[in-house]
Amino acid sequence: MTLLSIETTDSIVESIIPNLKTLSASSVDSFLKKIISDVTDLAISIVIAIVVFYIGKFLIKKAYKITQAILLRRNIDKSLTTFVLSFVNIVLYFVLIIVVIGILGIETSSFLALFASAGVAIGMALSGTLQNFAGGVLILFLKPYKIGDYIEVQGYAGSVTEIQIFHTIINTADNKSIIIPNGGLSTGSINNYSRENYRRVDWDICLAYGNDVNVARKAILDILNNDERVVKQYLEDDMALRGIKPDVLTPVKVQTKTDRSPVVILNSLADSSIVLTARAWTTSENYWGLKGDVTEILYNELPKHGLSFPFPQMDVHIKND
Repeated sequence: MTLLSIETTDSIVESIIPNLKTLSASSVDSFLKKIISDVTDLAISIVIAIVVFYIGKFLIKKAYKITQAILLRRNIDKSLTTFVLSFVNIVLYFVLIIVVIGILGIETSSFLALFASAGVAIGMALSGTLQNFAGGVLILFLKPYKIGDYIEVQGYAGSVTEIQIFHTIINTADNKSIIIPNGGLSTGSINNYSRENYRRVDWDICLAYGNDVNVARKAILDILNNDERVVKQYLEDDMALRGIKPDVLTPVKVQTKTDRSPVVILNSLADSSIVLTARAWTTSENYWGLKGDVTEILYNELPKHGLSFPFPQMDVHIKND
């Protein structure tokens, strides 16, 4: 019985060993083939993803230029044009990244779900950036300024060159580019010098005590009235001052005319001088030119009329005991 069992066991072992050897060899072969296949597929996917990325990048540039050409051809407002182009660029690149990720075999739905869940945390971290985006949208709709306007905001003054999704770029008089976030611009105070068609120019003129005010007034008014940039008496009406066109007004007609002719008043009696204030209206584009030119003319011409400019002075009385 024992001999039979031993012989049976030996025969079973002898029959299993070749099968194990065959199974081991086939498992290794299949494992190697699987690795090679996976590596090959990954390499092909990477190559395809790189090719698709560069092709997509090329197509995005083409789409950007085509969109830009269409907007310019249709004379779309420059402020809206820069905003739309910036937005289209970001959206197309986001779509391209999603496509590339899908080619690499990463499940895009799970990626989008992850992106959405992370969006809440990112949104909280980038609340300022989102505020700037919302500010850019409000600026484009409400139009407190547009490209080309000369504005003063947050301590900076310059011409608006670009209105982008997150910020506005202004160019100062000394050719510096200032980048200002849209969030603050949409909620803060903005001084838009280009919004109105006309502005008032003021000059404070200090004369020594003893000068004839009437002579000074006449000389100053003559200088202002001889300048063709100065509004001599009336504008068309107050609507022109606000830059409003009559055809877009309500049916109620406003025909009241206000006298905008130059005036000179005795403003104050200072410690060492009398102060006359001259006021004149001109178009917004002539404001700085008129102010500088008339200031120089006043300095050169007033002394010819017997008028003198004062120097700071103090009277000292000495009392002898």
